[in-house]
Amino acid sequence: MFAMKLTLILLGAFLYLVGTLGWLFWFGPDLVATGTNGALIYAFVGTCAWLLISFAIAIHIIKTARPTVGGR
Repeated sequence: MFAMKLTLILLGAFLYLVGTLGWLFWFGPDLVATGTNGALIYAFVGTCAWLLISFAIAIHIIKTARPTVGGR
């Protein structure tokens, strides 16, 4: 059971890292460089989605590490 959980955690971390690097260094700048209205809207929406995912992961990690805080 521990090996399966560790594998899923490492896979999730790897996918998040690849997605982050792909967005920040490849897809996002390419959309901004295109400069059309549609591309800029997609870049904004993609950045918002990336930020929401990042904050959700951070909150999940904090809630998992300290489950009793705030849940009186």
